[in-house]
Amino acid sequence: MITIDRRTLLSGAAGLAAAGLFARPARADSLDDIRKNKKVRIAVAMGIPLFAYMDAGLNPTGSDVETAKMIAKSLGAELDLIQITNAARVPTIQTRKADILIASLAITPERKRAIDFTIPYATLDIIVAGVAALAVKDYPDLVGKRIGVTRATVNDVMVTQNARGAEIVRFEDDATLITAVVSGQLDLVSTQTAVLASMNEKRASKLDVKFVQQELNLGMALPKGEPALQGWLNEWIRTAFNDGSLNTMFKKFHNRDLPRDLITREV
Repeated sequence: MITIDRRTLLSGAAGLAAAGLFARPARADSLDDIRKNKKVRIAVAMGIPLFAYMDAGLNPTGSDVETAKMIAKSLGAELDLIQITNAARVPTIQTRKADILIASLAITPERKRAIDFTIPYATLDIIVAGVAALAVKDYPDLVGKRIGVTRATVNDVMVTQNARGAEIVRFEDDATLITAVVSGQLDLVSTQTAVLASMNEKRASKLDVKFVQQELNLGMALPKGEPALQGWLNEWIRTAFNDGSLNTMFKKFHNRDLPRDLITREV
């Protein structure tokens, strides 16, 4: 019987590892993978009025969905549309369950520490809205009041930070927040203008905008360490914005133009 000393075995393994024989092959960048496989995985957060929702035929539609289709076509790739919730947006990209995220995600310093963003491709206003009887003009007026938000959104963060003492009711997605408002469970919400429009379509008594919290720049998100894909997406946004195709598609759903300085904004 041939015996091998354990220390010799470990030393040999260490030597092989140092020589690179046990090293994992380098992973090709995502843009290269997409082009080779002719398939791109793009995640969208469903249930967001105008951005990503189901049409009458139960097919995904909205400006984010159409943007994803436009990008897949430009890449010459099949689109694998991954439908997620608001709360899953950042984790989906961090864990590389999708190559790209197009999900009305605001570009913030906190998020930029976890994932990478493109230049802005769209904007949205986040607002506080409520029934006419409520006297609310700013964050201090929210103290002691019950306000609904969608979990893991900028709305959630801003109300939490600026209205300490408010009773914040959190919902997993915009669809459940809309249901709560339409059924009369809430008289005050922090949301975006597109979601408010959907609420008011279904309510007998409309909610009024009390104040605008912030205009948000929305970026496409991708995992850290993908400069080639990030650069390609930035160039795609500039081209689609300058030739008018991005604005035409966006206006079809939102009935407003994108800001003229969109792609030059510092974020």
